[in-house]
Amino acid sequence: MQFEHSPQLRDAYPDLIAGVVLASGITATADVTRHAASYLTEARRRLAAGPESGFPEIQAWRRAYAAMGLRPTRYRCAAEALLRRLRLDGELPRVHPLVDLCNAVSAAYAIPVAALDLDRVDGDLVVRPAHGDEAYLSFAGDTEHPEPGEVTFVDSVGRAHARRWTNRQSGWSAVRAGTSSVLIVAEALHPGAEPAVTRLVADLVTELTDEWSAPTAAAVLTRAAPRFRTPTAGDDRGQAVSPGIR
Repeated sequence: MQFEHSPQLRDAYPDLIAGVVLASGITATADVTRHAASYLTEARRRLAAGPESGFPEIQAWRRAYAAMGLRPTRYRCAAEALLRRLRLDGELPRVHPLVDLCNAVSAAYAIPVAALDLDRVDGDLVVRPAHGDEAYLSFAGDTEHPEPGEVTFVDSVGRAHARRWTNRQSGWSAVRAGTSSVLIVAEALHPGAEPAVTRLVADLVTELTDEWSAPTAAAVLTRAAPRFRTPTAGDDRGQAVSPGIR
């Protein structure tokens, strides 16, 4: 399996930095409450200084959405939506231990983080503008087709795993009780994104190891190194990453 952003997308957003973590052995029985709380504390600390709309990470995504012809206050990136909910409600909903952890990390870093069930992804996965014939399954069970040019995650059989890039994930590959193998993707566009994403990836690898003893492979993708391939037997299982928020 290979993951990448299309050359067209990277040309349009040359500052895009993505963190990728592959993990197996995930279960729904882990208790991530304590560790997730530390990330939510960091998110609340940042929100105490001002609303999420002023964060440079969120402003970069708002500019990207405006460039795509989308109204940023209607279609928020996932990180902004989480931070807004945390600010208004004081907590984030609990879904699944892995999703809860990824949401807390996303809020702390103000960077969108998606977790996909790899068993529900066919072949390679490319983040690219849609052609318009891709199939997206909503959480309500409805099949939708992303608009031509809309950025989405597309697998080898033409299934769309997101709408409007980082706005909404697909119900098809959402993490669920029986999920075992996952691909976690974090994407950032703001100045200084590479060290932030590197720290975020380090945090995820640490948490996955602590909570699930999950074998992991990780990478930080840039314009110069845009591709992640699933390791095979004998491959290096990842790369050195710096410690982040704990």
